[in-house]
Amino acid sequence: MRYPSLEQFIDTGKAAFAKGPVALIFVEDLIEVDSTIRYHQLTGFQSIVVFGPEELELPHTLEQEIHRVDYPVLEMSDVQKAVNAVIDIAEGVWLYYCYNGEYLFYPFCETRNVNELLVFHTEERRSAMLTYVVDLYAGDLKRYPNAVSLDHAWIDKSGYYALGRPDPENHNYPKERQLDFFGGLRWRYEEHVPKDRRKIDRVGLFKAKRDLVLRADNTFNDEEYNTYACPWHNNLTAAIVSFRTAKALKLNAGSTYDIHTFKWHNSVPFDWTSQQLLDLGLMEPGQWF
Repeated sequence: MRYPSLEQFIDTGKAAFAKGPVALIFVEDLIEVDSTIRYHQLTGFQSIVVFGPEELELPHTLEQEIHRVDYPVLEMSDVQKAVNAVIDIAEGVWLYYCYNGEYLFYPFCETRNVNELLVFHTEERRSAMLTYVVDLYAGDLKRYPNAVSLDHAWIDKSGYYALGRPDPENHNYPKERQLDFFGGLRWRYEEHVPKDRRKIDRVGLFKAKRDLVLRADNTFNDEEYNTYACPWHNNLTAAIVSFRTAKALKLNAGSTYDIHTFKWHNSVPFDWTSQQLLDLGLMEPGQWF
């Protein structure tokens, strides 16, 4: 079903959240929109809501399978506004949000669907899951000038690190079980990335509840939602492999001419498996085997 505005969707689209988990996909441009939607359908989301510009054209059969909201996505504040509006009408439902050209991976995703993942996570008394946004990029920028190629995608195998997240309300001591994660293209080309956008962590999966608010830095006002693990043991984490940063760096006039290739000595082909991401330490199986 198609909705002409966010307001109308919030007023009349509650059926989209009758059963979760629900994926919210935000369309910034017209690159790999179809593949993003179809991938998350196969991952097992019960409902998919696509927020995008009016000029977005989707195959008729695909459009019939989703909820589509005419909603231009120009900056993070647009995403923040829409996610928070959805939270208000989807209490108790697991939600996931991403952009076009992004694909969710979690441990054993080849044989287990996202509902199984979240059932286990809920049993561990967790209401949110940390996801790392891992940059993908085309190996040959002459052949793929927008840096996007599903068939020839590369990934950094190292260069990731974490710092304690300072707590301004506690003399900037690190917050408990919270870290700021960095790496990938945002780290390698940091001179082209605003300081407040260099982190690669995102609480991409979370359960909606009353008074929960997504903040501009991809964290929530409930600090427990921002933790990577419970106090007793490690929990599941996931990864969102993403062409967003590569696209932005190549389509931005201020950086495109400085970048002739994203490949470096720590680049490896991405094989589109969860095992590769587990081996690289980019997600954590916790107690799920």
